[in-house]
Amino acid sequence: MNSFIDVFEQYSWDQVRRRLDQVTLQDVERSLCKQQRSLDDFINLISPAASVKLETMAKLAQQLTRKRFGKTIQLYAPLYLSNECQNICTYCGFSLDNSIKRKTLSDTELMIEATVLKSMGVNHVLLVSGEANKTVGVSYFLNAIKLLRPHFANISIEVQPLSEEEYCLLHDAGVNAVLVYQETYHQEVYKEYHPKGKKSNFNFRLDTPDRVGRAGIHKIGLGVLLGLEDWRVDSFFNALHIDYLQKQYWKSRFSVSFPRLRPAEGIIEPNFIMSDKDLLQLICAYRIWNEDLEISISTRENETFRDHIVSLGATAMSAASKTNPGGYAVDKESLEQFETSDDRSMEEIKAVIRNAGYDPVMKDWDPVYSRTKSTYDRTGNE
Repeated sequence: MNSFIDVFEQYSWDQVRRRLDQVTLQDVERSLCKQQRSLDDFINLISPAASVKLETMAKLAQQLTRKRFGKTIQLYAPLYLSNECQNICTYCGFSLDNSIKRKTLSDTELMIEATVLKSMGVNHVLLVSGEANKTVGVSYFLNAIKLLRPHFANISIEVQPLSEEEYCLLHDAGVNAVLVYQETYHQEVYKEYHPKGKKSNFNFRLDTPDRVGRAGIHKIGLGVLLGLEDWRVDSFFNALHIDYLQKQYWKSRFSVSFPRLRPAEGIIEPNFIMSDKDLLQLICAYRIWNEDLEISISTRENETFRDHIVSLGATAMSAASKTNPGGYAVDKESLEQFETSDDRSMEEIKAVIRNAGYDPVMKDWDPVYSRTKSTYDRTGNE
């Protein structure tokens, strides 16, 4: 059976680090002039040497994004289902060892939260939970999707890694996208950040996007938690992962997100500080390397950065986000996973996008496009 683990084991963290340090300005300029780019070009574009070419990279990223996606930004909002979690993660407010009030939304509470999102015009919703199989397992997710599907055109999930069979069930229930972040690809220190719980199993998490792909999920989202380890090395491995998945599961779409470590209850300080300039370089590098990749920017980022990134490579943005279960109406004081940096309303974000000359998109998918396993098999044949 194919797995990214086989590819991953061909590389070492230190070798990639040395390769990044060896990139010259001439290497960067050659990569910028190409029509088709490889992972070697991605390394050149995220290297320290490329930082002086940021203005050129930004202009090119803008042109390529407009060519592939037009002048549009898709808007979505997260809906946190539960802050129960069986993992200890040193950077997360939901960590098991944090003595905080735990909450999981009931059916009634779920629909109250959904009603608030619908009143904001939200049609694409991202369901998020802590990783607690006994409290919020597949049966909970299937029930939530059944309740929400009549009200939202697009349902994505960001929950604990599941089995291939469980992803098949979610696919058939109407899940459009699965987001799963490795957090860091630095295997030697991964355990230090995840000392207890199922998440401490590095390879099980690393293999998750393969299970999602084999289940036929329409879109797979990847990313690393920026701030844990060297962002350049971690981002190379994330791009390597995307490159493998795009070749292996070519019927799926792919997105990348850029969560930077944010303040939360009981978390560690960032190990590596990533500046706004660094983040812009990384976003431009992803776009220039991979024109088909969807690029998502969350409310972790501040207003100024989000205002500027609208025209420089982003294709999707969250808005008016609450990162706690019940945060929109049911229990506004429950513990949030992390603090957001952009608290503007959905209407205010729409205005920002329009002022930049772009169109905010609230719906670009309809459930009628979904083909369930009962109609088509996973190879696309009738």
